[in-house]
Amino acid sequence: MRISEIFYSIQGEGRLLGVPSVFVRTSGCNLRCRWCDTPYTSWQPEGKTWSVKNILSEIEKYPARHVVITGGEPLLAPDIEELTHQLKQLGAHITIETAATIFKPLAADLISMSPKLANSTPWKKAQGEFAAMHEKRRLNYAVMEKYLAGYDYQLKFVVDRLEDIAEVRAVVGQLPNVDAAKVMLMAQGIKPAELLRKAKWIVEWCKEYGYSYTPRLHIQLFGNRRGT
Repeated sequence: MRISEIFYSIQGEGRLLGVPSVFVRTSGCNLRCRWCDTPYTSWQPEGKTWSVKNILSEIEKYPARHVVITGGEPLLAPDIEELTHQLKQLGAHITIETAATIFKPLAADLISMSPKLANSTPWKKAQGEFAAMHEKRRLNYAVMEKYLAGYDYQLKFVVDRLEDIAEVRAVVGQLPNVDAAKVMLMAQGIKPAELLRKAKWIVEWCKEYGYSYTPRLHIQLFGNRRGT
């Protein structure tokens, strides 16, 4: 597996906010979000090849039961199934952070799906080279439905502008039996002041529709940097 980084921190987003966790960040992505905050896993993917055995050995160095496999897009990793099943045998609580465009039968306690809204499409970035590809791939309802049916989940939407709520409502409406309490809205941004400014109107949507607001706690605490 091509790994960008493995580190020990707290979960900064979602239902497990604040929980100490080991993060395994894979490198490589099938999307190109214009605001991607880990471009070293997508726009310019970098990393080293690790065996599942070596990844497990690194994880075991840290005093955490919770393991978060993230990216990039971790479902691209060829050994992701083996890794999750071996982690489960070791008693880990496993969160998978994915854009939910690829399905694989994983051992996972929480599938954290982040379907990409239209605000992510890079029409003006890199001369729009990846925009059509990204737009075609960014929503895969069949994959989302499989995860909804087979796993505990959260649906985490990155919100950037006022018109985004209509698309969030449309995506949720296309999916069967979604628990509104597991729908989470998160502000797009990498600076605390920007996140706070957007949070003030995002919270109002959460109150209206029964969704949950999630901050980006790791950015508030550590800034937008690796290993956090």
